[in-house]
Amino acid sequence: MKSSTGLPRRALLAGAALLPFAARAAVPDRPVRLVLGFPPGSGPDVVGRLLAEGLQEAWPAGVVVDNKPGAAGAIAAQEVARAAPDGTTLLFGEVGQLAMAPSTFARLPYDPARDFAAMAEVAAVDFALVVPASLPTADLGAYLAWARARPTTFLGTFGAGTPGHFGGAMLAAEAGFRHEAVHFRATGDAMTAILGGDVQGMFGSIALVAPHVRAGRLRALAVTGPDRSPLLPEVPSFAELRRPGLSFFAWFGLVAPATTPAPVLAALEEGVLRALAAPRLRDRMSEAGFRPAGRGREAFATLMREETLRWAEVVRATGFRAIE
Repeated sequence: MKSSTGLPRRALLAGAALLPFAARAAVPDRPVRLVLGFPPGSGPDVVGRLLAEGLQEAWPAGVVVDNKPGAAGAIAAQEVARAAPDGTTLLFGEVGQLAMAPSTFARLPYDPARDFAAMAEVAAVDFALVVPASLPTADLGAYLAWARARPTTFLGTFGAGTPGHFGGAMLAAEAGFRHEAVHFRATGDAMTAILGGDVQGMFGSIALVAPHVRAGRLRALAVTGPDRSPLLPEVPSFAELRRPGLSFFAWFGLVAPATTPAPVLAALEEGVLRALAAPRLRDRMSEAGFRPAGRGREAFATLMREETLRWAEVVRATGFRAIE
């Protein structure tokens, strides 16, 4: 009996059965290095190390996490773009490096579209607009009215050209209040500033701010995801508050040097998706405040293209001057 392709069904079944073995044969026989552009303890580092642990079975030679912080992740991205395309050096990248950087850097030492091959989307994280608990604003409406009545509202960020930075700019533009962005290089410095009341608002990842909200040190006014977060179930989303323009998230994924052979990419992709399907890894990511993803090469490549266009429009609208 023949299939619609004209080949015997037995041959097709045999070929399909061999695919996992072919994929495993293409997995590098040396440790795979996941390069991260951010320091240990940061959000990307947390989810990257969780993934590395989950990949130990899929990639028997081992996985090594290599932190290369600096220049908003550009140093790490440039290193991977120039690495040997053999599957042993991968970038665990995020939205800033892979979609925002072309619009936020005047001279970027790599081109995300040209220099990388998408492999898999790993996880995403939403943000919460938080304010010091001492501020006399119980909800988003009260906060916006308070901000409009001030000459300037200072909004903290985790760095110029980051999702939180542009989230603050979009909020101020949409709600009609004057603001000044206060950029911090270290996450700890930004958290110290808002906990101390030195800045009057900040978009922080839910994973980072939730413990402070639950402890009563910060007040969360809205979250940027499409729905409420399990970590902050009492906090409405901006979409729920009829401000869908403030819905955004940060995402994380794996890319390889652009000329990596297709069989190697397929083998690595298969291992990543298998690891991300494991309930234990997904539970650990969720507990840490991340939304597990698990979309493969084509879907991740589409996400990168769409997000590059979206953030380019946002950057232009805010009048942000590209980083030299």
